Amino acid sequence: MPDDAERSIDVSALGPPEPLVLTLAAVEQLQAGEYLRMHHRMKPCLLYDELNRRGFRHDTRCASDGLCDVFIWRQDDAAAAAAAGRVTASLAPWTDA
Repeated sequence: MPDDAERSIDVSALGPPEPLVLTLAAVEQLQAGEYLRMHHRMKPCLLYDELNRRGFRHDTRCASDGLCDVFIWRQDDAAAAAAAGRVTASLAPWTDA
C-alpha cells in the first residue's frame, strides 16, 4: 500500500550540484504530514547543514538496492516524522564504512 505521506525524488544518476538543488527545492514543497525520500548513489554530505539551517530533520538509511535513501521532514512536523519513522524502521542505518 503506498504511503500518502511520502514524496520521492531519485537523484542517483545526476551529477553535482543537481541532487542538492533539486532536493532543496523539493523539501520546500512539502505539505504538513509529508516527508521526502531522496534516493542517491552516495551520502550527500553537503546537504545536511543546509537542511538543518532551513529547519528540516533527516535520517539516512541504506536502500534495498545498496544505495542511499535520505528521509527529510520539517523539524516541527510530528506526523511527518512518525510517517518517515515507520519506513526507516525497516531499513539499516547508513554507515560510512
